[in-house]
Amino acid sequence: MRSTLRIAAAFSTLLICAAPLAAQAPPEENTSGATTAAKEEQEEKAREQKRRPITMQHFRAVDQRGINVFETPKEPGVEYTGFKLDFNAAFTSQVQSLSHENTAEPVLVGGVNTNQLADIGFGFNNSTANLTLHAQLADGVRVQLTTYLSSRHHNETWVKDGFILVDQLPVDMGPINYLMEIVTLKVGHMEINYGDAHFRRTDNGQAMYNPFVGNYLMDAFTTEIGGEVYLRAKGIMLMGGVTGGEIRGTVLTPGKRGPAFLGKVGFDRTVRPHLRVRLTGSAYRTDKAMSSTLYGGDRAGSRYYYVMENTAATESAQFTSGLINPGFRNSVTAHQLNPFVKFHGLEVFGVLERATGRASTEATDRTWNQYAADVVYRFLPREQAFAGVRYNKVEGALLGIPNDVGADRWQLAGGWFVTPNVLVKAEYVKQEYKGFPTTNIRNGGTFRGMMLEGVVAF
Repeated sequence: MRSTLRIAAAFSTLLICAAPLAAQAPPEENTSGATTAAKEEQEEKAREQKRRPITMQHFRAVDQRGINVFETPKEPGVEYTGFKLDFNAAFTSQVQSLSHENTAEPVLVGGVNTNQLADIGFGFNNSTANLTLHAQLADGVRVQLTTYLSSRHHNETWVKDGFILVDQLPVDMGPINYLMEIVTLKVGHMEINYGDAHFRRTDNGQAMYNPFVGNYLMDAFTTEIGGEVYLRAKGIMLMGGVTGGEIRGTVLTPGKRGPAFLGKVGFDRTVRPHLRVRLTGSAYRTDKAMSSTLYGGDRAGSRYYYVMENTAATESAQFTSGLINPGFRNSVTAHQLNPFVKFHGLEVFGVLERATGRASTEATDRTWNQYAADVVYRFLPREQAFAGVRYNKVEGALLGIPNDVGADRWQLAGGWFVTPNVLVKAEYVKQEYKGFPTTNIRNGGTFRGMMLEGVVAF
């Protein structure tokens, strides 16, 4: 209880310190709609001049401006004036005060009970950081390279992805130039565009886009080598892609590997002032892979350190604490449906997902389902503050367990953009495991408590 009060007090102090920044926002005048709109436009231009300028085309901002941006915009955003090089950085750290418990029977290995949970309590997690290099090579042609400077799973620096984005051909090719007005090409080792949930998740040091601290229970995020083709016009989107189906490229064991295919269809429109509606459906399929990581590709690690881990656990080896990985190692077929509605400051986002697959040692496929709903309300001038609730549930069959198992999680969160580049947020989380046998460490498992997270991105 004392630890929870410490986090609450720290969060309150940060909000009090940030309050003067909100007070600087001028009150809205009670004038005609046209006058108010013109005034708001002038104020927004003045604010934009004070922010770090965006110099790359077809770019998702790394600060508050990038919230609720999904695919990179088809509109250039800025004029091409020649070759440009730019860097972005994001880093974050948490204060954690979680407790956990289970009812699993003792399982002794070498005289040690492997079902005994680690003793966890109030403390600070190690900071994580991203560094991204961007290069504008030509009009409509951009390269991006993302590096994890520090992560839970790797203390050393390592590369997450690198790809080229083409929205306009650098040479004159007649009718194809007109086609490129609706076409986008993305090629490289990249975060694949399966589902919309990966656009709202925390990516190691980049936690600006996530209104909560933790990601979804079945975290559909991975990087693979391949290409995606987009067709976008009047709010309608079609996407198709082919990848190597694995997080690493190799030419060995060709008989055990094959391509992965993915696609997405959807629409995203502002149907009337202050009302935006988006609905997408995604699919991913690979029949043959040495090590598919659709639900295990986040090598950066979970935000909930050591939860439901035993006394022998380490921060890096057990880096997926609190997540559910179905273990579809060698084949998987997955579908995800994502509705999104934003009306003024209120936004609702959903995940309906079904995945079927198996490991090569299994004779039949297993199935997992995931359901999630986010309700977030953003308020104060320029949506500087927000409060939200998320419910997330997964259920399905795991290898070696005869019955279906699962977990459900509640997350209650609030946050404050001290500036567009600085975010502080707090979360209460409770997660319960269902159906695990008495010899499994997750039998009767529960963890709960408070998290406080600070994010800087520029």
